[in-house]
Amino acid sequence: MRRADRLLQLIQILRRHRRPVTGDVMARELEVSLRTVYRDIATLTIEGVPIRGEAGVGYVLGEGYDLPPLMFTTDELEAVMLGLRWVARRGDKDLARAALDTVAKIGTVLPEKLRPFLFDAGLLVPPRMHHAPDRIDVAQFRAAIRDGRKATIAYRSEEGNETIRTIWPIAISYFDAQRLIIGWCELRTAFRSFRTDRMMAMEVLKDKYPERRKVLLKKWQEDVRRETGQPQLDVFM
Repeated sequence: MRRADRLLQLIQILRRHRRPVTGDVMARELEVSLRTVYRDIATLTIEGVPIRGEAGVGYVLGEGYDLPPLMFTTDELEAVMLGLRWVARRGDKDLARAALDTVAKIGTVLPEKLRPFLFDAGLLVPPRMHHAPDRIDVAQFRAAIRDGRKATIAYRSEEGNETIRTIWPIAISYFDAQRLIIGWCELRTAFRSFRTDRMMAMEVLKDKYPERRKVLLKKWQEDVRRETGQPQLDVFM
């Protein structure tokens, strides 16, 4: 890897993480020595890149710094296109449309030589073979999550029992055949997951739930770890 490419990749590693990244982590990913990482960080700092931290503790990229939007590698473009194609097939109507709009926006600013890696990416997402249709609009849940608002749902369990519940939606988990709304259930006074295809009706309330969504999400993840012994999937930390 050329040094210029390595410096850009180092910045990308820092952008990817919200918490301090140690030199050892960066050295392993870049396949270079720890001394090289420290030297590259010093170079970037001299060039004005706002990197904070110290050896042995870790480094973070200061807020407000960004790379030009066209700094995509071919692997990054294929990853973007694969993700957007998945959303276009699996997301609700508004989310699917947003995925297509995003592809168009990225395509307009890409250099000509990179456009084939976006539009002609050879990574495909097949149609859903077993799809459980929803009776509710999942986009309303996405809005509730963004605003931190409670919602009421008419829910039918696997056994056919129907209940009315007030929940605090904090996340949506997308599976191939269905979607789950993750939230705090006031009826059960615990975190629960609700399949959207089992919801008979839903309404977003004006009331906001009393804790920040980020705090609730962390508590839910801790619950999952305690119950399963496994780290929770996902989330760009």
